[in-house]
Amino acid sequence: MNKPLRRISLFCGLLVLALLIRTNWIQYVQAEDLSTRKENRRVQIAQYATERGNIIVKGGEPITGSAVTNGSDYKFKRTYLDGPLWAPVTGYASQAYGSTQLESLEDQILTGNDDRLFFDRTIGMFTGEKKQGGNVVTTLNPAAQKAAFEKLGDKKGAVAAIDPRTGAILALVSTPSYDPSSFAGNSKDDEKAWVSLKDSEDKNLVNRALRETYPPGSTFKVVTAAAALEHGAVSDINAPTDTPEPYILPGTQTPMVNHASGCEKASLNEAMRVSCNSVFANLGDKVTRDKMVQTAEKFGFNNDKIDTPVRAFASVYDKKMNRDGNAQSSIGQFNTAATPLQMAMVTAAIANDGKLMKPYMVDQLTAPNLDVIEKHDPQEMGRPLSAANAQKVQEMMVNVVEKGTGANAKIKDTKVGGKTGTAQHGEGNKKRPYAWFISYAENPDGTSPVAVAVVIEDSGADREDISGGGLAAPVAKAVMEAVLKNQG
Repeated sequence: MNKPLRRISLFCGLLVLALLIRTNWIQYVQAEDLSTRKENRRVQIAQYATERGNIIVKGGEPITGSAVTNGSDYKFKRTYLDGPLWAPVTGYASQAYGSTQLESLEDQILTGNDDRLFFDRTIGMFTGEKKQGGNVVTTLNPAAQKAAFEKLGDKKGAVAAIDPRTGAILALVSTPSYDPSSFAGNSKDDEKAWVSLKDSEDKNLVNRALRETYPPGSTFKVVTAAAALEHGAVSDINAPTDTPEPYILPGTQTPMVNHASGCEKASLNEAMRVSCNSVFANLGDKVTRDKMVQTAEKFGFNNDKIDTPVRAFASVYDKKMNRDGNAQSSIGQFNTAATPLQMAMVTAAIANDGKLMKPYMVDQLTAPNLDVIEKHDPQEMGRPLSAANAQKVQEMMVNVVEKGTGANAKIKDTKVGGKTGTAQHGEGNKKRPYAWFISYAENPDGTSPVAVAVVIEDSGADREDISGGGLAAPVAKAVMEAVLKNQG
């Protein structure tokens, strides 16, 4: 063979080798990525070719379903029972706009594609049964969810309720809400519904319970009380403090404003009952910023990996502020910000004698035949305060409800602890304040089955009529009553 032919043969051989390498690379290395990427329409067609499994609430009630889609290559679309009620839990699964929250995080189970359902799929091939999705069984209490949703009504706000003993999320409500069914398909009507929600000033698609942070106002005073007790700034909650009136913020000439009377040298218990800003600002300064940060972080602040499994936004206690900033943050203002879930976690830890359980909303995953694939085991997240000090904070919170600003949360024949909050915000604090209330209720045996946090962003009330005790406490009461009546 002459030299030119050898060169051509060698070149052709290299081309064939390159083609073989590329083909094998695509088939074996990139196969998974190519088959699952969102641009691959076959993936979406397959995703909606069978009925999705259901998301189920406590008591075995499915809150989702599937319906046949007409005039589309997507055979089934998602349907929702009481969509606006459960949207903060389920998220949405849309043929056109993807999925969020549980619908997204548990998609492999719901579509039946999870590796743990391989046996079911294999059996189906021999029996001729259609492929089915598995189910996601949540911890949500329907009575508590409904009570929170109905009591919030047309107000803009959120509710998070937790079982302090396990961390199970019992209610997760965000208003105004939306109906995931309205854009579950890919028609013009679905597009119109999506656009109106996506561009809404009310941010209907945002889960306010997990993914909005607010200044917690005076509800944060329970964290400051815990820090003061844990770090030795206070030992006797009924002893007078050294708080002057007026109290001048450290390093400034600015007095801390009290909206209550009798705050000069008030005890911690009395200061909690009437919500004295000066006492808690003074205690936060005495504890020091670094120790306040330490206590706040034990409760979950500054943690951007709280997964329920839906990830919650991180609540914030500033690590770098100066003394006057720390004093203001100790009453839940300045840079302090919290999600409703975070304040429910704070309340749950106090109600559970200082033990904070990791919040979760998926109890178990099941196969189409209802066999349990995975079951959640409650996990301890930390010990923000000792049992003895938790009981002191409980005593103060009970005093708030029985004799103080939280009277609207009273439940007959039930011990209830709570704390009100009215959080200022906006430039010069000129915007309508947020109304907060955190609380827990006890069973006769002393255990607490529910801890609640409520925030109301906006209401029709005049600015001077907005208060945690007036607006948010009745919502918390309704949720606690629902849990107490529907335990088990």
